[in-house]
Amino acid sequence: MWFKNLRLFCLTQEFDLSVEEFEAQLAENAFTPCSNYEKSRIGWVSPIDTAVSAGEEEGDESPPMFTHVIGDYIMICAQKQDRLLPATVVREATSEKVAEIEQRQSRKIYRKERREIQDDVYSTLLPRAFTRSARIHAYISIREKILVVNTATAPKAEEFLNLLRDTLGSFPVALPDSKREPGSVMTRWLKEQKATDKFEFHDDCELVNPKDQTNIVRCKSQDLTSDEIQSHLSAGKQVSQLGVLWNNILSCVIDTDLSVKRLRFDNMKEETESFEEESPAQKFNQEFALMSLEISAFLKSLFSAFGGLEDPKLKVLPDNRNKEE
Repeated sequence: MWFKNLRLFCLTQEFDLSVEEFEAQLAENAFTPCSNYEKSRIGWVSPIDTAVSAGEEEGDESPPMFTHVIGDYIMICAQKQDRLLPATVVREATSEKVAEIEQRQSRKIYRKERREIQDDVYSTLLPRAFTRSARIHAYISIREKILVVNTATAPKAEEFLNLLRDTLGSFPVALPDSKREPGSVMTRWLKEQKATDKFEFHDDCELVNPKDQTNIVRCKSQDLTSDEIQSHLSAGKQVSQLGVLWNNILSCVIDTDLSVKRLRFDNMKEETESFEEESPAQKFNQEFALMSLEISAFLKSLFSAFGGLEDPKLKVLPDNRNKEE
């Protein structure tokens, strides 16, 4: 289980639930498939695929574990299922239904009635729609008070966070806020052609004009020490994303919001592939242990490079769960 993206949230208070209590609350919100008339549903599943669950044998009907613990790290996993019903399909079916009624009844269908017909068509087609499922893994670092979510997009991270809030009642967190502006620090790295804190800049970057956010230059597989890059920087552009290599162990792209994309652990993967594990579950344990420890060290360097983090208690994220009116 190697994360490919990191969305970070800082816990604003100690995570004081026992693993047993946490497990029980997750189990109460376990994932179940969509019913015929539901567009989507989300819930908790085992972080380890059911085919590789620890100790699982044929005929073993023990309940799934919704947490997987290695040291101070607790991994959890959310699964969401969506019914795929494209809007174009609904519109086409609605138009056919409207045309059939207009011809049969020799009258014009107007907007209000058309919307009602469209709602009926949607309800009719929804149970026949295909479903698609996706999982999002994350882990809580209890000692460091950080939630690490394996997703590239903020909306998916927020959806995961809202499910966790629904499960626990509350889960106060804040986005990490560094004392130094990340874009300015990474811009200085490129200008001086030297990074700090075990970082080396790689061959990808995104430069933006701070006065015009639509004025963007994206560089991929390019020499970032070239005169062309220096010309953009001299013209006032700043780094908004930068590809880096950290400690010769992992590579990634750092964003100015401290999210991490395209995370790769090539050297570490080669190391784990050499292990003669007894089972897929044991391999999962080895990978989780190695990954969480290296991400912890990586984040320590990342935050240090940007001057450390501000107190997260001052910037608690609002609870964006939908509330009944």
